[in-house]
Amino acid sequence: MNSIESYIRSFQRYLMIEKGHAGNTVEAYVRDVKKFFEFLSYQYSGISIRQIHTEHLTSFLSFLYECGMEASSQARIISGLKNFFLFLMDENIIDDNPAELLETPKIGRKLPTVLTVEEIEAMLKSIDMSHPEGERNAAILEVLYGSGLRVSELVQLKLSQLFPEEGFIQVIGKGNKERLVPLGEPGWHRLNIYLNQVRKHIPVKKGYENYVFLNRHGRPLTRQMIFIIMKDLAKKAGIKKRVSPHTFRHSFATHLLEGGADLRAIQEMLGHESITTTEIYTHIDDTFLKENIHLYHPRNKMKI
Repeated sequence: MNSIESYIRSFQRYLMIEKGHAGNTVEAYVRDVKKFFEFLSYQYSGISIRQIHTEHLTSFLSFLYECGMEASSQARIISGLKNFFLFLMDENIIDDNPAELLETPKIGRKLPTVLTVEEIEAMLKSIDMSHPEGERNAAILEVLYGSGLRVSELVQLKLSQLFPEEGFIQVIGKGNKERLVPLGEPGWHRLNIYLNQVRKHIPVKKGYENYVFLNRHGRPLTRQMIFIIMKDLAKKAGIKKRVSPHTFRHSFATHLLEGGADLRAIQEMLGHESITTTEIYTHIDDTFLKENIHLYHPRNKMKI
């Protein structure tokens, strides 16, 4: 890894001295190249700089797409990678340029919607807290945005899967696979209010005693109801984007990614098997995941 670090340092000097790029541009390019090699280190462990092909670059860009990164940010990253590999060619470090034909990922779908921190704040402020459903809906929004859960994981969430003292939610994801996801202080705060001031007064129907989010009749909320709630809150907040529960998952990943969180931590928290294969999964310490949530999630930088 030392040689890659030296290449990146040389690339940084090249951008500043020979190319004359502004400091912000140089910083962004260097950060993006570092992210790419961070991605390589855990998905293609042991690969040398001469073994990098276009498929490795497109795999990285697909990962960014899965996280909901905007097209403009992807374009900047592509530009940075192209400049880096051109530099390596000029220095005779590599013989072929894997970034030469690099284009925006050919996914064929519109980029997922990502909300800004301000838009999420506006949605929270649009909630009518004078009704019990308001506290519940605020908790739902905070959990979706604070943990990146899928809507199916949210509606199936059980009281026995909450570990507030440890700061984790146990999630049963696709294929019945379990993962631990940290939830920041704003999420636990809202969840605690909902559980102690609202849910405990709901007459729960038999068989649903362990479900976290219930309707007024004591039954679990459906996926469709979560969609309706989030869409209604977006409308009240004056947001014109098409908002769904999945929007908060993309926003969660994008804001962590752009804030500087570790790629492996994001992949682990999202339970994203589409990004990689089971062979390259590595155990990630729980403390490491919590640090990424506390350091890089926008909501954790705000006072409750």
